[in-house]
Parts: sequence; C-alpha cells; structure tokens
Amino acid sequence: MDFSYPPELEQFRIELREWLSENLTDELVAARRNLGRDDATFEMMRAWNATMADEGWAAVSWPREYGGRGATVLEQLVYTEETTRARAPMPLNVIGMNNIAPAIMQYGTEDQKKTLLRRMMRADDIWCQGMSEPEAGSDLASLRTRAVRDGDDFVVNGQKIWTSLGHRANWCQLYVRTDPDAPKHKGISCLIVDMSLPGIEVRPLVTLNGDADFAEVFFHDVRVPADALLGPLNGGWQVATTTLSHERAGAARLYAEMQARLEELVDDMAAQAEAGDDPVTLRRLGEIALRIKYLEVLCQRSISATLHGGDAFGSASLAKTVWGEIGQDMAALAFDVLGSRGAGAWANYRLTSRSLTIAGGTSQINKNITAQRVLGLPRK
Repeated sequence: MDFSYPPELEQFRIELREWLSENLTDELVAARRNLGRDDATFEMMRAWNATMADEGWAAVSWPREYGGRGATVLEQLVYTEETTRARAPMPLNVIGMNNIAPAIMQYGTEDQKKTLLRRMMRADDIWCQGMSEPEAGSDLASLRTRAVRDGDDFVVNGQKIWTSLGHRANWCQLYVRTDPDAPKHKGISCLIVDMSLPGIEVRPLVTLNGDADFAEVFFHDVRVPADALLGPLNGGWQVATTTLSHERAGAARLYAEMQARLEELVDDMAAQAEAGDDPVTLRRLGEIALRIKYLEVLCQRSISATLHGGDAFGSASLAKTVWGEIGQDMAALAFDVLGSRGAGAWANYRLTSRSLTIAGGTSQINKNITAQRVLGLPRK
C-alpha cells in the first residue's frame, strides 16, 4: 500500500483546506454535534450544503457533468481527511449522495439525472430510501410492499420502517415487489417516488435519545407514474446491489471520523479534568487509539484494492464492522468518565451508538461477508 501523495494532490489538499478555513464557521462545527435536528439547525445545514455545492465541494467524486469534480480515489481520501479534520458537517442527503445518486447516474434517464441530482447535492430536495420493512430488515429480498401496474401508473401498497429523514423527504428511492411469482430476488423493482403523492402517510419515530431522524412510511393505493421506474422492471435487486456497493466503499474512510471523535473525547475530558492519571481510563483510551490505527490499515487495504482492481468490498465490510464496535466502546468510555456532563453530546452518543452495528448493514451480515469473501469460508 503506497499512499505517498504526488504534488498535485497536495495542492488539492491545500485548496480545500483554505476554502474550509474561509467558509466553515464555528456555528456549523458546533451544530455537527447538535442533539437532534431542530428546524433552525436543519435549515442552517441545508444552506451549508448549497454553499458547498455551488463551490464544487459537495460531491467531489461525482462526474463534472453532474456538479462534481471527477475526483480520483486518492483525491476522495484527501477530501475525507480534510473535511473530517475541520469538523465539517456531513451532508443532509448523505444517503442520497452515497447510495441513491450513483444508481441514478447508472440507471436513470437523462431527465432524471438533470432534474434530480443537482437539487439533491444542494439539499434543495431531501431524499430518503425505502428499503427496510417490519418483516424485511437486512434481508431486503423479503420485502412485501407491492406495486401493481395499472395503465400509466404503478399502484403501491405497503409499509417501510426506519426510513432516515422520511418525515422531511421530498423524494424516496423505493423498493417494491412487482412480480410476486418470481424468486424473491428477481421480482423487485425500484421506483423514484414523489413523497407529496396522495396516499403516503409518514409517522416520525422517536429514538432512545429523543430524536426523530427516522420514520415509518405507509403507502395506501399510491399512484406512481410508470416513468418513475429506476432501472429495469424486476431488476431492483441489481439496482440495490449497485447502491449498497457504493455505501460500503464509503466505509473505507471511517477511520478519520473515529480519530476526530477520539480527539474530541480527550479534549472534553481534559476540559473537565476527569481523566487525570487514572490508569484504567488511560488504558482504555490507548486501546481505542490503537484499534483506530488498525481500522486505518483496514481502510487503506480497501483503498489499495480499489486502486489496483482488487476486491474492496470484503475489506470495506470488515472495516464497517470494526468502526461500529469502536464507536460503541468509545461511547461507553465517555459515559463512564463524563456521565451526562459532557455537554450532553456524549450522553447522546451513548444512546445513538447502539445503532452503529445495525445501520448500513448489520455486523452479523458484514461478518458473513468477511467469512466468505475475505477468509474464503463456505456459505454453510
């Protein structure tokens, strides 16, 4: 793994670092750790997303024709290092930009690409992803939400749950069953659904920390235009696989987030004089720091595979598993030392960290991927 950066890449780093220094405010950095998404904070983040998009910094990996910079893999790595170092907030449409946009670029019509992608990047439109159902979580192929063709429309009935930003979304990338008689992986289609259509009911879900970042969404005889189909009819599994492969490639950059979070924890402990010379606390901090370095190596292996045409999927899935476990252990340490006094942020993280081994692919599923694709073990 050779990650020596050529001079032009360092120039890219300097340009981004200077732009962030001039435009990223203390208010935005503080809002990154905000407890929940109140309306004022949400609109401030939306404005920040628009600013980044207008300056070409919102989606550097996207092709230039869609508002990106066509960044190389190493440029994307530098971008992640610098935005994380500066404590820049994540995009509101992070799922849309990492998961849905690549699918639109690959399978969408020209009208869909021109109409939807730019507005997604600027957060003019908020996107959600309709995958999980009460009976279909990690096993997407078990979904039951139905779409029946009726003239120029699909008529959709069913329910989705744990839909991130579902109650704020303007658009949904929705996975539905269009052929109930086909094998379960082959009867699924993907629709791009306008969330203002009649028959859609959204109920926010309040989580342990009191936030309502998720929702359950009900579809009652919703008529979706047939030209909202993304990809081929009954080819939704292929679309979903493309989407999820982009998401897991993003897991190769997660060490930067954990490093930044650990630095914040050390600063907060020092500010409250809580860590001191307690050997148990110092040992736990050291162990987490070492595990983050291991995670960095895992991520670099995934990046190296991407650069050299190897299989990045297995190592990225393993990195995601390690990232979730580190996050949970760091949250436990913060709560043990700071309790509820860490400006509320660490008490909040103690609760939200429980989702780190579930969201974006459960640890159980990712460990199966590691067993099969990294260790070469049989399925049974």
